[in-house]
Amino acid sequence: MNSGQLSTIEIQPESEHLYSVIWLHGLGADGHDFERLVPELHLAAKANIHFIFPNAPLQPVTVNGGMSMRSWYDILEMPLDRTVDIDDIYQSANLIEPLIRQEIDKGIPSSRILLAGFSQGGVIALHAGLRCQHKLAGIIALSTYLPTIEQLKIERSAANNAIPIFMGHGILDPVMAVESGKSAFDALKSMDYHIEWHDYLMEHSLCIEEIEHISAFMNSIFR
Repeated sequence: MNSGQLSTIEIQPESEHLYSVIWLHGLGADGHDFERLVPELHLAAKANIHFIFPNAPLQPVTVNGGMSMRSWYDILEMPLDRTVDIDDIYQSANLIEPLIRQEIDKGIPSSRILLAGFSQGGVIALHAGLRCQHKLAGIIALSTYLPTIEQLKIERSAANNAIPIFMGHGILDPVMAVESGKSAFDALKSMDYHIEWHDYLMEHSLCIEEIEHISAFMNSIFR
């Protein structure tokens, strides 16, 4: 795992900088992956939002024959939700903390910083966000799960006990079974998190209906 500073793709606010979104891509993608989604969200506060799309470190991924690619953590064997490198998850979460601090240092309250992630990125968004000592605006976790749920029961941050969480998943997902996502949702719900679940007739992707729901969720936070 590369422990250096993450490179990022960024969309600067067009007007006064009031909010920040840190959005994490999935396995083998990069920071450009969700850059094109921003106009489709139709956010009322779009002109005031700084979007940050970090590039995951390049590292070998065991289940892909050891091929090096952008990955937030190594997947050791199938199924994906049971055999991953937990240490990598912690290291990647540590790489997100400076991005949060960077926005705070610009004068953005942590309560106006939202974390989002897809697949592997969703794991890191949940793991980093729910353990963050700064109160955050919200977490969006798409087509994902949470292999560190047991650790979270001990390490959760009281600052984010009431954070709004959006989870969305495709019921036809062949990469990350919807049952794994729903299991993470159920566990977080049992821990009294303010979390909502949405599932869609799609595979490991996004659909128009989900984008509309994400838009509504973000607009309810950034206003």
